[in-house]
Amino acid sequence: MTDFTSEAALVLFSGGQDSATCLAWALSRFARVETVGFAYGQRHAIELTCCDQLLNGLKKLRVDWASKLGDKHTLEIPTLSAISKTALTREMTIEIGADGMPNTFVPGRNLIFLTFAAALAYPRRISHIVGGMCEKDHSCAPDCRDVTIRALNNALNHGMLRDFHLHTPLMWLDKAAIWRLGSELGGAELVDLIREHSHTCYLGERGARHDWGFGCGECPACAVRAKGWREFSC
Repeated sequence: MTDFTSEAALVLFSGGQDSATCLAWALSRFARVETVGFAYGQRHAIELTCCDQLLNGLKKLRVDWASKLGDKHTLEIPTLSAISKTALTREMTIEIGADGMPNTFVPGRNLIFLTFAAALAYPRRISHIVGGMCEKDHSCAPDCRDVTIRALNNALNHGMLRDFHLHTPLMWLDKAAIWRLGSELGGAELVDLIREHSHTCYLGERGARHDWGFGCGECPACAVRAKGWREFSC
């Protein structure tokens, strides 16, 4: 396998709390960092509009981060929404199915995202790919599990004959620990930036302002973020 540039990273960046924290994590470790977001017909597509505000905020936060930030990519994958009948791609009530799986689970989403990210990284000679997958808060989603990511990393390396490194710095952290990681990486300024400008709500709500940020306050994503904020800030 051919070695790629060890100084560059590509971050899966949705505009949410987790991906914003991952981006700060990458900026603290790599000399050049690019981002990739995905428009797949998600119900909460407003998350993608938060990316620019977060990027601008990160550039203002630290001069060295501003110099490291490279290209921002957005890939259109509408087919994922067309074939997925889930509460993230349809106007449906969020609930748990008979199999115990929440209907917010989009089958294959993270596998597709990481594969597209690797395909994008390949010609750009980027070897490190960073994603916000986390078992702690999303243990029921099989494409968020460490075993899945490790297996996919192996498949990508063999399938493209490259030495990719898939990093998941949030894998074993709960939301309170993710807030703490943000504080460690960028202090109160980064925490405030993420709180004000990142988006988590599955319903795409940005109207109501809570202590932890904007959202409906009731969907599972809001509930987890709110709980984490209470534990972090107490």
